[in-house]
Amino acid sequence: MGIIDFLLNLAGLLLWVSWRSLSIERLVKAVPASLTGTIKRAGPPRSRRWYFLAGLAALLGLRALLYWQIGPSVGWVPHLGLGAISIFFRSDIFGRMLLYSALGFAVTLLLFYLWLLLISLVNGRAEDRDPVLAIVRLHLGAVARWPWPIRLLLPLVAVAAAWLALYPLLVRLELIRQAGTTTQRLEQAVLIGLGAYLTWKYLIGALLILCLLGTYVYLGSSPFWAFVLMTGSNLVLPLRWMPLRVGKVDMAPVVALSLVFLAAELAERGLTALYGRLPL
Repeated sequence: MGIIDFLLNLAGLLLWVSWRSLSIERLVKAVPASLTGTIKRAGPPRSRRWYFLAGLAALLGLRALLYWQIGPSVGWVPHLGLGAISIFFRSDIFGRMLLYSALGFAVTLLLFYLWLLLISLVNGRAEDRDPVLAIVRLHLGAVARWPWPIRLLLPLVAVAAAWLALYPLLVRLELIRQAGTTTQRLEQAVLIGLGAYLTWKYLIGALLILCLLGTYVYLGSSPFWAFVLMTGSNLVLPLRWMPLRVGKVDMAPVVALSLVFLAAELAERGLTALYGRLPL
């Protein structure tokens, strides 16, 4: 069921990206046609953009029904991992599955935009002529033009605000315990907001592995590989002062990958411990 849930979240994300791509097609003209020209030619008329959103709504509703019908028989207990805590849902209650379906997709969508935000931060000084980076900035919209300190704080602020907005509903449904005071509720929100940064480790790991592969294996001159090499080079830039080159082998991506996952593991344990110590 976990694999099915992942694939359906991915399908929902593709529907969202398709809708979003059509909504910014006027701006996409600035991106080289070799990468994005087909988006405009293959897309439906403007009046049919809502098809993608309708399809997304149908997907979320139908999969909630599927989970409600199948989940109890296979003993599946879906949950949302939010860094410091995990929220579990009963699959034998349709309302809970509908909420899980919506929140599960919301977390997937948040993860997608967090990754785009990281790419914009790492490549902040890169030129717009890079087609992949141009698409990233188009999807981020005005956020891509904000000063980097504000973009860096955005995951904390956005996720903390989302948690505070959902908190009354989650307490009412007894999915989480109620905090004793407003201060404790804010502390919860901050810890969960900090956990949003931990999701960057997956994208950083993938980019560093691809960069390491592209450095020693010629994979063509496509815009995607140029973007990967540029981003990987920017990610290991803080380590360039260290003597990490052994002969012709550059160990910087390997060291950076190890440091990122080690720091993320320690941070996740720390956030979980701090959340557990909050008085409730």
